[in-house]
Amino acid sequence: MSDSDDDSGGEEYLFKIVIIGDSAVGKSNLLSRYARNEFNPHSKATIGVEFQTQSMGIDGKEVKAQIWDTAGQERFRAVTSAYYRGAVGALIVYDISRRTTFDSVGRWLDELKMHSDTTVARMLVGNKCDLETIRDVSVEEGKALAEEHDLFFMETSALDSTNVKKAFELVIREIYNNVSRKVLNSDTYKAELTVNRVSLTKTETDASKKTQNFSCCSR
Repeated sequence: MSDSDDDSGGEEYLFKIVIIGDSAVGKSNLLSRYARNEFNPHSKATIGVEFQTQSMGIDGKEVKAQIWDTAGQERFRAVTSAYYRGAVGALIVYDISRRTTFDSVGRWLDELKMHSDTTVARMLVGNKCDLETIRDVSVEEGKALAEEHDLFFMETSALDSTNVKKAFELVIREIYNNVSRKVLNSDTYKAELTVNRVSLTKTETDASKKTQNFSCCSR
C-alpha cells in the first residue's frame, strides 16, 4: 500500500459496483464478458458470492472496479444489505425480450436506494439486444425510464459483446469523476479513498451528462 502515500500519482482507487436485476436477465454473462471475454449460453444461476476485479487507467491513476454479481439471491428476493454495502456504482439490468424484467426495475431501484449509504452512479442496462426479433421493450421505453430516474442508459448484448465494455467503463468513469471533484477540495478525502472508503456527492453537472444514451439497435 506504499503507493497510496505517494502524492506524485499512482494512487489506487477501489470502487465497488453491483449488478442487480431479475433472474436470468444475463447479469453473470455481462460480468464474464467484461472481465474474461467469455459467454456461456448454458450458464446456471450463480451460487455463492461472486465478484470480479477489473483495472483501468484514468488520469494516470489505477482505478480498480470490484464488480459483484447477485449470487442467485435475486431468485428468492433475498439480496442482502451486505451485498449493497459500500457500493458506489450499480448496473440495473433487464432483458429487452421479457417485459416483466423491465417492470421490476423500479423495485430494484428502491432496494438500491434503501440499502446504499452513499450516492451511487447508476446505469439502466437493456441486455440481450441481439434478440431484436422478439423484442418486448422498445429502446424509447428504456430511455424514458432512465430519464425519469436520472440514470445512464445503454442496451447491451453479452452474447455478441455489444456495448458491454462501454457500459462498465462509463459507470467506472462516472464514479471517478464524482470522486475527483471532492478530491480537488479535500486532502483528507483523498486519504480516505486510498483505504477504499468512498462516498459521493451528486452535482448539478451530472444531470446534463445523463442525456447520454447508447443503443446497439438501429432505428
